[in-house]
Amino acid sequence: MSSFIVKSGFTKQGRQQSYKHGAKRRWTLLISALALAGFANVSAQAQPLSVANVQVIHAGKLLAVPGQKPLNKYTLVIENGKVSALEKGFVSASKFGKSATLVDLSSAFVMPGLMDMHVHLQGEIGPKNDSEALRMSDADTAMRSVHFAEKTLHAGFTTVRDLGAAPEQLYALRDAIEKGWVDGPRVIASGRVAITGGHVDVDGMSPDLLELKTEKTVCDGPYDCRRATRRAIKFGADVIKIASTGGVLSDTNTGTGQQMNDDEIREVIDTAHGLGRKVASHAHAAAGINAALRAGVDSIEHGSYANEESIKLFKQTGAYLVPTLLAGDTVVGMAKSSDFMSPAIKAKAIRVGGDMMKNFSKAYKAGVNIAFGTDSGVSKHGINAQEAVLMKQAGMTNQDILLSATVNAAELIDYSDSLGTLEVGKIADVIALDENPLTDIKALLDVDFVMKSGKIVKNQLN
Repeated sequence: MSSFIVKSGFTKQGRQQSYKHGAKRRWTLLISALALAGFANVSAQAQPLSVANVQVIHAGKLLAVPGQKPLNKYTLVIENGKVSALEKGFVSASKFGKSATLVDLSSAFVMPGLMDMHVHLQGEIGPKNDSEALRMSDADTAMRSVHFAEKTLHAGFTTVRDLGAAPEQLYALRDAIEKGWVDGPRVIASGRVAITGGHVDVDGMSPDLLELKTEKTVCDGPYDCRRATRRAIKFGADVIKIASTGGVLSDTNTGTGQQMNDDEIREVIDTAHGLGRKVASHAHAAAGINAALRAGVDSIEHGSYANEESIKLFKQTGAYLVPTLLAGDTVVGMAKSSDFMSPAIKAKAIRVGGDMMKNFSKAYKAGVNIAFGTDSGVSKHGINAQEAVLMKQAGMTNQDILLSATVNAAELIDYSDSLGTLEVGKIADVIALDENPLTDIKALLDVDFVMKSGKIVKNQLN
C-alpha cells in the first residue's frame, strides 16, 4: 500500500489537517438551521449521552483489528474518546478510577465502527426529486442532510466520504457534526469538478434552470479544470470528485463511456494532489477507468466495466475500487418497477446495474484493493450494510468485507493512524452486534450499539 500513499505527494498529518480545517465561509442561514437541528436533537434524547472521562467496555467477543482473530472476553478502556487499554478478561471498572463507567457488552460482538466511502447525504432518489429540487431551500436541504446523517450513524457507520452534494450545505454539515452540534458520522466532504454536459453537471431541466443550477466548478479544458479544482478546495473540499465517464442517473443519452479528456483528468488530479487532496473518479467504462488510473487517481467509484488493463493499473498504482453494488442493485429494481425514470436512465440502469456484480467479482479475485462504499442516496440511507450482503454474494469473504469497511477505508482517506482498528491510541469508534459477522455477514444489518469518539449514540443492549 505504500506506493499508493507516496504517490499522492503529501503527508498524512498535512492531509488530516486539511480534512479537518473547516471552511470559514458559511451561510448564516445554514449555520442557524444546523444549530437548531442540534438543539432539537439534544433535547429529544431520552437519556443524556455524553463522553465520560473513562469508559470500560466488557466485550464478549472483540475484533480489535479486522483481519486478525476476535478476542474472547476482553476489556476495552476508553479515555477522553480514545482507546487507552486492552485487557484480557472482564476487568472491574473501579480499577480505572471512581468516575469510570461500565458499558456491558459482554454478550455482544464488538468491533470498530464501519466506514462508507461513497454516500450522498443530502437526498434519496425517488419520484419527487424534480419537484423537491424546486421547492426546497438551501436550509431545507441542510436540515434533511442532518436527518440522513443520523440514520447513517445509527446503522453503525461512524465515518463516511460524501462524494456529491451542494457544497455549502455539505461543508456546513461536516463542520456541525465535528463541532458536536448534531449527531452524524465523521464526514470527508467532496468538491465536485465536472465538464460541461458530463455526469455530475446538471441535466433534465429547462435551459433557464440549467444556467441557474450549473455549479462554478463545471469546466472545459485542462486549464479551466485546474481553476475549478482550486476553487473547490478553496471553498472547503476535503477530497475532489470527478466523473471520467458518463453516469447511469444522468438524464441524457450520452452513455457511460469516457467523457472527460485525458488532459482534463490529469490536470485535476495533479492540481488536487499539489494542494493536499485526493481524487475519486466516478467511472463505468474501461476507457475512463484506465485514463483516471494512468493519471494517478486515488479511487475509482463503481468501476463497472474494468478490464484486464484496469486490473493491472489498479495493482500498479495501489488505487482503490469502491464498488457500490447496492446502487447497481437499487437502480435495476427501480428501472423494472417504477415509472419516474426516463427511458434513457432506465436503459442504462438495467444494463450497467446488472453487470456491476460480475465485474466486481473479477476485480476482487484479481487482488484489487477494495474499500467499502454504497452510493447511499441512490439507495435509502441507513441500509448501508446491505452492500456487505451483495459483496458476499459476489464471492468476497466475510473477513475481507470487514477489512474493506474498516482498515482499507481508513487507509484510503489517510486515517490509518486514528481509525479502522481498536488499538491503543485510536479514536473510540465502536459498534456492537448480537451475532458474529465473520460467521454471518447479515449480522451487520442489525447494529445494537454505536459509540463515536467515545460518545454513546445508540445502545439497545443495556
